[in-house]
Amino acid sequence: MIFLVDFLSAVVNGISMGAIYGLIALGLTLIFGIMRIINFAHGALLMLSMMVGYWIWKFSGVNPYLMIIVVAPIMFCFGYFVQRVFIKPVLDAQKDVREPIAVLLLTAALAIVFENLALMVFGADYVMAKTTVTDATIALGGITVSAARFYALILALVIAYAFYLFLQHTELGRRLRACGQDRNTALLMGIDGPKTFAIAFGIGTALLTVAAIVLLPFYYVHPTVGNVFMTKAFIVVVLGGLGSVPGALLGGIIIGLIESIGAQYMTATLTTVVVYLVFLLILFVKPSGLFGSRLEW
Repeated sequence: MIFLVDFLSAVVNGISMGAIYGLIALGLTLIFGIMRIINFAHGALLMLSMMVGYWIWKFSGVNPYLMIIVVAPIMFCFGYFVQRVFIKPVLDAQKDVREPIAVLLLTAALAIVFENLALMVFGADYVMAKTTVTDATIALGGITVSAARFYALILALVIAYAFYLFLQHTELGRRLRACGQDRNTALLMGIDGPKTFAIAFGIGTALLTVAAIVLLPFYYVHPTVGNVFMTKAFIVVVLGGLGSVPGALLGGIIIGLIESIGAQYMTATLTTVVVYLVFLLILFVKPSGLFGSRLEW
């Protein structure tokens, strides 16, 4: 009986953490799907979002979940600014290149800059927004789960569903998907490509910010925290299928479940090996990912 309770608790915690991975991956897959660039600064932007959220919480005492309505718009504007000021000039210089390597190197450089700026301004201390939910638990039937992780799961699912509806049923969402499917044709149809790219980068950063805020009550913030999630985000994007919202969530949940359940029965190193083995196995069977298709968006 105790074994079953521990197993079910690990499953719920794994799904919760996996949903956060999926939310982080949504921003990454949006940016890659629309702009055709690999954003190596994604992890650093996650760290900045957590830092901004933590210090707002530190000085205001506002519930971290309520800060989403403040921090997400701030980081959207920051992402929009980064795309316009730093990435757009390089994209313009390599407009005839499908996957410009220079932009990849630029995002990697931005990640280093952001991390070192955070180190200079905030220091290297590990901090956490400890609130009433940090150590709280919720009883679900006969199992007990972390309240912070459970709330993170609910918020991640709600935001992911809202993002899916946004892509499918709004004019801006259709413009984003059009640029992802065929950039040149979208431009010929009158879509403002540069503005759409900047908005996509901003939205991707805002989605990342939601994941950052829900992590605050139970995950330590430090200048290199983004590196912890970067590799997992790339795995989730490829595993779920480029451009797929359900794929990103399912891919994240698969990774979260393997980590959570594996931690009960094996070492962390072996759990990581299992994650990569499952990743390679799925790609061997279905190279386009779980929900991938021949169309790019």
